[in-house]
Amino acid sequence: MRFFITLCLLMFMNLTCFAEPQLRDYDEFDIPDGYFIPVISLQEFSTAYCEEGDKVNFKTTNDIFLYNKKVIPSGTKLEGYIDKKNEPIIGTHGAMKVFVNKMYLPDGYEVPIKAYVYTSNNNTIGGGLTEPAEYIKMPHYARWTMFRAMSVTQYVPGARRKMGEHVTVSAGANLMLVLTEPIHLTHIVLPEE
Repeated sequence: MRFFITLCLLMFMNLTCFAEPQLRDYDEFDIPDGYFIPVISLQEFSTAYCEEGDKVNFKTTNDIFLYNKKVIPSGTKLEGYIDKKNEPIIGTHGAMKVFVNKMYLPDGYEVPIKAYVYTSNNNTIGGGLTEPAEYIKMPHYARWTMFRAMSVTQYVPGARRKMGEHVTVSAGANLMLVLTEPIHLTHIVLPEE
């Protein structure tokens, strides 16, 4: 009888050792670089009164899904700073680059990220050419009009440009962040039930 009880205990222990416990979904996953995150600006910032290193805050506007998992819920706060700032000069408007380095999920969990506010100008906000300060007259020849060369006087931009203006991003502006490195997440916010 003892042998039978010992054998049953050993078999039960083997079964419980190899049975995997039912855990909640805590898989690690990466959000790839180049991923776009839609955000709104929580404050106004400008090249007129902000300096390099000044903090700026954003908030996500949509739930971000990776396959079938909601990895970044709506309302997630993001924090960054002005990475580079150029004052306006003659011929060029002011410009700045904004780097985002922290993400705070709604439950308070902090995740380090590396992202820039996306623009088609190499992630630089502003920095375009200014309007010409002068226009000069230049003849434009239309050939073989009524069997002779005729000219029309046109105004073309001159060599001088106007003084550049400061660039400002208003509070509540819709922006896009682009990830420069993958976000490694081990934590997701569970849906409220």
